Amino acid sequence: MTGQVTTRITVRHETRPTERRAPISPRDAAALVGQGITLTVERSPQRVFADEDYAAAGCVLAPAGSWRDAPADEFVIGLKELPGEPEALRHRHIYFGHAYKGQRHARALLRRFAEGGGALLDLEYLVDARGRRVAAFGYWAGYAGAALAVLRSRGHLTAPLKPGTKDELDRALRRDGEPLRALVIGALGRCGRGACDALAASGTEPTRWDIEETRTLDVPAILEHDLLVNAVLATGPATPFLTGETLRRPRRLSVISDVTCDVGSPFHTLPIYDEVTTWTEPVRGLGDTGAPLDLIAIDNLPSLLPREASLDFSAQLAPHLRSLEGMSPVWRNCLDTFRETSANFGLLQEDNHA
Repeated sequence: MTGQVTTRITVRHETRPTERRAPISPRDAAALVGQGITLTVERSPQRVFADEDYAAAGCVLAPAGSWRDAPADEFVIGLKELPGEPEALRHRHIYFGHAYKGQRHARALLRRFAEGGGALLDLEYLVDARGRRVAAFGYWAGYAGAALAVLRSRGHLTAPLKPGTKDELDRALRRDGEPLRALVIGALGRCGRGACDALAASGTEPTRWDIEETRTLDVPAILEHDLLVNAVLATGPATPFLTGETLRRPRRLSVISDVTCDVGSPFHTLPIYDEVTTWTEPVRGLGDTGAPLDLIAIDNLPSLLPREASLDFSAQLAPHLRSLEGMSPVWRNCLDTFRETSANFGLLQEDNHA
């Protein structure tokens, strides 16, 4: 094996207190270690899997935040946002950066990579030759988002939210309650399928819309439902599904769960709010809309079901981590997207970690 480059990956601790998911499960970590990958896992008191499970899988345990001192050729993998320090990022970071759709923070984040010589390999852009994402949390995001909408509609949603299991959530969905008029937009995608399954578990058969049904938007039909789940993955500007003006019309609609959460982006299909909701305050009333209207827009919904979501995502991602060092086409696409977007912002990159 002389001359072979060893892939080195650090799984970082998530700094967001409500983030309990992991991008790599202990089971998949053991397989990766067995294939020669050096895997370091930062200790985390909130991660759904115990530190000791990773140690038993052959991983090296390290203190939280130690990725900052790792060699420059280390891949650092996480899920949600990076901490503010260090300002200059010199590693190749794998996570959901949310910086390629014109979000407000995009330029500032990409500048950190430009200043440090690092690179963002955004998991949202890890796609195959057909443009289909090879690893995604979408199903569980849709499931949790629709479940919260049902619980809110029936008066059973309590705050703050707490993570649990699918079995626990399904028991809550089966509580006494009349079937609801529910609409899922984006019903054919991963996220939409999860939303439809959660609604079915609650005894509700949803109206299912996808691309064909939204070519000519029937706004009155949207307003005649009790709840709306937006599960659309927008890849470009689109006609808004609802606006402040349309919400002031007579309507039955009383709960919106925006699973997509493209807030701050010109791709936002529900530009009726400009700030996400949280686990502490999962619901926000939208004012100036006539009849009461509740919004749920939580940007880490799958963490409400951290074990199921992590096991599913890790199983999808792990096979591609084996080709990380050689930059297989899915990873090369991530790197190219990062460089192109950085160049569009005027942040020209050196040949970062080619």
